[in-house]
Amino acid sequence: MRVTQFSDIGLRVLIYLSKASNERAPATIAEIAGQFDIAVNHLVKVVGHMARVGWIQATRGRNGGIRLAVEPDTLHIGSVLRELEGDAELIDCNARQCSLSQDCRLRSALDEGLKAFYDALDRYTLSDMTAGGTGEKIVRMHRAFLQKSLQFA
Repeated sequence: MRVTQFSDIGLRVLIYLSKASNERAPATIAEIAGQFDIAVNHLVKVVGHMARVGWIQATRGRNGGIRLAVEPDTLHIGSVLRELEGDAELIDCNARQCSLSQDCRLRSALDEGLKAFYDALDRYTLSDMTAGGTGEKIVRMHRAFLQKSLQFA
């Protein structure tokens, strides 16, 4: 299975915010877009969706930004991907006529594989994704961005 760009961006944002939200200033769309080389318009859509779900708190205005709105150890990666990917099946057997549809076992095998994929990811939380060097790197990235923006202010 391959996750969509939407989910990839969503996971990166959540991982980044899980550490950057602990700092004195919130992260911004521009910051995250620059840190991960993501198009701002894509990022805005993803952040908007995650704010509606309740994972992110977005504040408008000059001192605004985005912060994580949930505890990182309560947000499971499988749940995140289920939400961001939607509940689509891997194969749509009803989309076209198939001579095998009466006796085909492919759909159930793919469903079983997808369930195993999500079950495996449910064992990991956002906190797990930022353990060790990853979390330390995010803190350094955010602090460097803040220092740079203070120089231009």
